Order: sequence, then structure tokens, then C-alpha cells
Amino acid sequence: MIYFFDGSKEAFLTAFLLAYRDKDALLTAGSHQLALGQKSIFVPADPEKARRCETRFTELDKTCMRDLSLLLRSGEEMRGQIAFRYFRLIAERQRAVRNELAEDAVTEASECIRRVTLEAHRLKGFVRFMECASGALYAPISPDNDVSDLLLPHFRGRLPHIPFILHDVRRAKAAVWDGTHSFSAPLEKAEVILAADETAWQSLWRQYYASVNIPSRKRIRQMKGYMPVRYWKFMPENPAAAVENLPPQPASPSESKDAAPRPHGSFRSLPEPRHP
Repeated sequence: MIYFFDGSKEAFLTAFLLAYRDKDALLTAGSHQLALGQKSIFVPADPEKARRCETRFTELDKTCMRDLSLLLRSGEEMRGQIAFRYFRLIAERQRAVRNELAEDAVTEASECIRRVTLEAHRLKGFVRFMECASGALYAPISPDNDVSDLLLPHFRGRLPHIPFILHDVRRAKAAVWDGTHSFSAPLEKAEVILAADETAWQSLWRQYYASVNIPSRKRIRQMKGYMPVRYWKFMPENPAAAVENLPPQPASPSESKDAAPRPHGSFRSLPEPRHP
């Protein structure tokens, strides 16, 4: 049986209760091709069942809900099944199992969590903000994993008095700091009115990046290791210009096919904050 759920924690825990004793269960938050004769069911979130399930798991492993949050943020197509196998092992062993790396379910979950946290860490250095006419900052990102919420505390601590928006263009959502509150909201498209000197600052940054480059000491493989190519498209310094075997990358998000729309500089057009 295939158990489809909407990707939320509550829906996963509800589906887990239904699928726990099904040896052939497969949990997925995405699309999945059914085999001939295979059955499926969509499991809606049941807050009460999810609450009881979470309470029991927390008794067995105090930090397992953090693991679940990270697993469900993963861009892995099989993230639901990876989380299911990991949590079924916790339920079977009646204890925390994250250190039992001989188990495939644990190693798969650990690797999945590692990739999510690594990308969140990397993006703290790869996010590039643009200043809007209002003084607010806007940064388009297109991460492999759903990490925009994880980046909020970092940038909120560094920019406590400046409103900003982290726009995940791949998932059509935004993580927002309005100067007082932080929240997430769906965001398909937005428009930006850049500050008058933003283009000049980007040009100056590209000049600096070019000036510190030493053409005779290229270490392309090392460069790509420290700064993966998939993050280059939203970087105004245009790292591809220093790499001869790659075509130039767009210097601004508006030129990229994966580009974010350009927002207005204030957040008036965003939906109201959704508080838990």
C-alpha cells in the first residue's frame, strides 16, 4: 500500500500510525507511479492522532522531532519513506537509534539530514541580498532542500533592524523578517524596485571579485567544491566568468529562467503572517 501525505509533520505522523504494521508500506509526499494492482490512499492530517504520536515518540527520543523536521525538508523524492523507516525503527527498538549506523534506515536518514543541514550552512555564505527602494532587502534562492526557514534566524541576528525576504523560487514560498516578526508565506511572484545605487554596488562587487582573481592560479575543481555551480545563478559576482569551460551565468536574477520575480521593496503585497 502507498500512503500519500501532504508533506507536513502532522500528516506524516497520521500516516505513520496507519502504515506502521504494513510490511509493504510506502509513504510519499510526492507523486509515485503505481505498480499493476498496487493500492494507494491519501492520508489527511489528523491533529489529535499526530499529537498523541508525537508525544509517544518524544518519550522514546527527545530530539526525534527535530530529525523529522529536517527529513521532511529534504529534496529527496523518497524523503517520506526514509523518515518512515527511521521512525519505525525507533518504535520497534523503543529508544533513540541515531547512533546505530549499522542499520540502513539510520544511515539513510543521517545522510538525508546531513545534506539538509549542510545546504543551510552553505547558503549562509551564498545568499546575495539586493537593496530595494524602500531600504528592505530581497534575496532569491533555489535550494535543493526546503531550508529558507532555517536561514531566518541567522540573517535576523545579523540584520535585526532591516526588513528582508528570502524567496525560495523553486517552492514559491518566502521567509520574511519585517523588522519585528518573522514568518513564512507563499510567494509565487513579486516585483522589485531596486534602490538607485544597487546596480552600481553590484558592479563594484564584480570588479572586486575580478581583481582578486589570479588567472595563472586557477583551481577550478577546488572552486566548484567550495562554491557549487548550482548556487551561481543568483550571485552578482558572476563566478562563471572566471571559468573558461562554462558559459557566463546571469548577472541578475531577472535574466535567469529560474529567477525570482523582482519584489517591490516593501512587504505590503505579501500575505498576512501565519502564526502557529
